[in-house]
Amino acid sequence: MAVAIRSASVVLKKKFSPLDAHNSSIWRKKKGFICKMSTSESPNLSHSITLPNKKSEPVRILAEPGVSSSDFWNAIDSSLFKQWLHNLQSETGILADGTLALRQVLIQLDSFWCKQGVDMFGKRIGFLKFKADIYDKQTGKKVPGIVFARGPAVTVLILLESDGETYAVLTEQARVPTGRIILELPAGMLDDDKGDFVGTAVREVEEETGIKLKLEDMVDLTAFLDSSTGCRFFPSPGGCDEEISIFLYRGRVDKEIITQLHGKETGLRDHGELIKVRVVPYKKLWRTTADAKALAAVALFEMVTKEGLLPPSPT
Repeated sequence: MAVAIRSASVVLKKKFSPLDAHNSSIWRKKKGFICKMSTSESPNLSHSITLPNKKSEPVRILAEPGVSSSDFWNAIDSSLFKQWLHNLQSETGILADGTLALRQVLIQLDSFWCKQGVDMFGKRIGFLKFKADIYDKQTGKKVPGIVFARGPAVTVLILLESDGETYAVLTEQARVPTGRIILELPAGMLDDDKGDFVGTAVREVEEETGIKLKLEDMVDLTAFLDSSTGCRFFPSPGGCDEEISIFLYRGRVDKEIITQLHGKETGLRDHGELIKVRVVPYKKLWRTTADAKALAAVALFEMVTKEGLLPPSPT
C-alpha cells in the first residue's frame, strides 16, 4: 500500500454578478426561485424570493446589522443556501405538505466570535449562519429555525487486516469547538456543489492519513439506507444541515505498514491541519472514540455485514 501526502488544491467558484446601480430593484430568476434585489442604501440589506411551489408566499431575506453587503449577496448566491431551499421543497421537505410556511430568513453574524456569519474558504462559502422564520399555518406558532449551514461531507471507515487482526485507521487532531483532542475517522467537506462524494473521500483520506485508496474499492455504507433518508447521515439535525456519506475501505497489509502509520504526522499544514494518524484494533473502535461519524460507521458496517449486503473484500 503506497503512503504519500498530496498538496492542497484550490477550487474556484464564479463570482456573484454585480447589481445594476441605476435600478432601485432588479428581478432575477435563479435556479428554482425568483429573486427581487433591493439596491437601496438602507443599512438593513433586504431581498425577496418566491419559491416555485409557493408563489403566493414571498419570503423576505434580511441581513443582521453588521453583515457586509458582499457577504449578504454571497450568502444568497451560495450553494449552501440554494441547497437548503431545495431541501425545504423536496418530497420529504418540511414545506412539502403545505402545513408550514417560510416567511423570513435572517443572515446573521456569528455572535460568539463577534464576526461575520459567513466564513469564506478561499473563493467559496464554507460556513453560513442564518435564522429561518417558519410557522405552522394552523397554530401560528414558530418552528425552531437556527441554522448552521456547512453542506455535504464524507467520512471513511478504513479497515486493514494484518496477521489475523483487523485495524481501524483514525486521525487525531485538535477540534477547537469541542476544546478537545479528538480521535475520529478521516473526513472532509465537499469542495464544490458537483457532488463528487467518493472522489472527495479518497482525496481526504490521502490528505489526512497518507494512504492512497482506489475509487473502485470504496463501498458507500450510507447507500444501504432507505431512499427516504436521502442515503446520508445527519450528525446534528437540530442545528446543522451537514449530511455525511460514510464509505468503507477494506484492505490487507503487512504489520510493518500498521507500525508506520501509527503516529504518522499528516495534514495540510498551510491549512492549519495538525494531524496524527492512529491505528486501533477494530474490535476496540466503538469504545476508543466519541466521534459520531465513527460510531455511525461501526453501526452501519455491523448491520450491513449481518444482512450479508457487503460485496466481497478486495484482495
